Amino acid sequence: TPSIIKFVFWIGAALSVLFGIIQIFAGAASPYGGGAQVISGLFTMVLGPFIMRIYCELLIVFFKIQETLQEINNKTPRE
Repeated sequence: TPSIIKFVFWIGAALSVLFGIIQIFAGAASPYGGGAQVISGLFTMVLGPFIMRIYCELLIVFFKIQETLQEINNKTPRE
C-alpha cells in the first residue's frame, strides 16, 4: 500500500503543478488583467504538492494504525 500511496502523491503533485501553470497562463492571457488568477496559480503550484504530501502521510499513518490494531487483536487471547 505505501507504494500505491507514493504513486498517488506523485500524480497529485504533478497535476497540481500542471493546473498551476495553466492558471498562470490563463491569467496572463486575460484581456482585462488576471492578476488574481496568476497569484492563484502560484499558490496552486506551491501549496498543492504540500497538501497532497500531508494527505498521503495521513493515509500511511492510518494504514499503520490498522496494522498495529490487527497485531494486537491477533495476540489477544480468546475466551
